[in-house]
Amino acid sequence: MPNITLDELRDSYPPEDREANDRAYAAAALAGELAELVYAVRTRAGLTQSELARRMGTTQSSIARIEGGGSLPTIDMLARLARATGTPLHLGAPGVADVELGGAA
Repeated sequence: MPNITLDELRDSYPPEDREANDRAYAAAALAGELAELVYAVRTRAGLTQSELARRMGTTQSSIARIEGGGSLPTIDMLARLARATGTPLHLGAPGVADVELGGAA
C-alpha cells in the first residue's frame, strides 16, 4: 500500500461515508469526554464504581461502561451522578443560561 495521508484517505470516500464517519467520530469524542468527567467526579468523591452505582441506583457495570467510553450517560444519569457525589454539574451552551444538575447528596 502506498504512503497516503489521513486527509487523502478520507477524501477517497464518498461524501455520505465521510459524514457518517464525522458523526461517529463526534459521538466517540463526546463519550470520551464524558467518561473522563464521570471518572474524575467519582474519584474526587472517593467512591468506587460499586459505591457510586449503589448511590445512583444502577449497576457497577453501567458505571464501568460509561467510564470506559462505551456508553453515553443520559442527562438523568448525569443528574444522579451529581446528587450521588454532591458535585453540582452545569450544562451550558452559547447564549443559554447554565442548567445545574443535582449536587445535593
